[in-house]
Amino acid sequence: MTHRDQKIYRFSEAPIWELQRTYYEEQGIGAWQSEDVPQYITSNPSIAVAYAEIVFGFLQDRARLGYTLEPVTILELGAGSGRLAYHIVKELCELRDYSGIVLPPFRYVMSDLAFKNIAFWQQHRSLLPFVEQGVLDFAQFDAVHGTELHLTQSGDRIRTGDLQQPLLVIANYFFDSIPQELIYVDENKIYECMVSLHFPEGDAESSAADMLKNVIPEYHYRRADEYEQESYPYREVVGLYSQKLEDSHILFPAVGLQCLERLGRLSQEGFLLLTADKGDHRIENWEYNEPPKLIHHGSFSLTANYHAIGYVFEQKGAMSLFTSHPYNHLNIGCMLMVPNPHSYGLTRLAYRRFVERFGPDDFFSIKEWFDSHLDLMEINQLLAFWRLGGYDAQLFLQSAKRLSNLIPTCDEEELSDIRQGILLMWDGYYPMELNRDLALDCAMLLYQMDMFKDALLFFERTNNEYRNDASVLYEMAICYYEVGEDAAARDFARNTLELAPEHEGALALMTLFPSL
Repeated sequence: MTHRDQKIYRFSEAPIWELQRTYYEEQGIGAWQSEDVPQYITSNPSIAVAYAEIVFGFLQDRARLGYTLEPVTILELGAGSGRLAYHIVKELCELRDYSGIVLPPFRYVMSDLAFKNIAFWQQHRSLLPFVEQGVLDFAQFDAVHGTELHLTQSGDRIRTGDLQQPLLVIANYFFDSIPQELIYVDENKIYECMVSLHFPEGDAESSAADMLKNVIPEYHYRRADEYEQESYPYREVVGLYSQKLEDSHILFPAVGLQCLERLGRLSQEGFLLLTADKGDHRIENWEYNEPPKLIHHGSFSLTANYHAIGYVFEQKGAMSLFTSHPYNHLNIGCMLMVPNPHSYGLTRLAYRRFVERFGPDDFFSIKEWFDSHLDLMEINQLLAFWRLGGYDAQLFLQSAKRLSNLIPTCDEEELSDIRQGILLMWDGYYPMELNRDLALDCAMLLYQMDMFKDALLFFERTNNEYRNDASVLYEMAICYYEVGEDAAARDFARNTLELAPEHEGALALMTLFPSL
């Protein structure tokens, strides 16, 4: 195809968005298991705790306003791997049970476009207990066209006006990954920024991921006065851009706004939005913007226009909360599109405490320092950061070698602290078939601390790949010997010798069982 033959599209209708859908439908949960699509920054315990605290504040506000009988539906858009949902639901249930405060019941609904993801959630051992309790359900939802929710586990359908409590919407890395318009502003005029796509020769047979990785966009401009017409629903915010900005490319979230409007109609009481993304809520940060570049990570993402989302709904009475300080990695917003949003004091206080003062974006900035200084950290610093991170498994996997090196210098209290952290981490672990065996790392640290009974519990939880590792088999033999299970100790000593006939420790151990 020659350059002249290239088809020119509206940005929101370009084939890249269909390739994006195809990528997620083809990959399913593999997109996150392969770590092609980033997830840690928006799915770790730190952000889950912040969200759970805001939701908990919202539930208290609803109870204080007298609405305790009808359930509150919490809908996560693009729930992906399911890790964020798991951490939020777990923390929210713990807050509810610990506080003893009378709250309206709640149900968390994980949604995604790809049915493969829903099938993965339906059999995930960490999610099933919450499904059985009736606090977790699933739904397939298309952000571009969806108008109702069909819950897979309960069979319930949620249609326009069905909800008597406000809908609570969670949208992380969502608005940057669904179709957006692209407009250009200069000299108080609005232009539509169109796009043609150039693919290398032979790419027609490539996978969606490869095509997205290799595509080169080229932009074209046309005067677009339809954005300024009375009939255009978002003309006020576009008009603001034409007045305030110049020489600026603006990603405009028409599809995201329409999606929120459709979801808002499910409830008689409006909605609350919790969202995190790379995206700006300050109009001045959109000035002199260059044409967007596609950020590739298996799929692709752009920048979310939180200014437009906030402005449109604030004109309808919403209150938007964003941090007063600039964000570094992740802009976290809370929008109350409900009657009298000022009456939701506990919701707003939770945002102030868990996002504004020190939030998930701040945590991730510190984690970057942690990543590069781990080998210099002492045990009290390492344990403090692990606690700050909610005893997260990823932090432990990064730290296991450093912890092992520090154990000989630890006192009894520090060893007990490590043990408690391991148990709490395992209790909150959401397995994603990681390449490393988390249980084996835990077992080997506990063995090193002479906590043999605990070590055995984790050895027995491993994926059995240790069967070909003589050193692990020997450690298990020692654990069984130390807890008084001589027959098992002998068997594992024999297994060790089958792999390493000269293993001195296993040979010595076998001499202790002459009668077995």
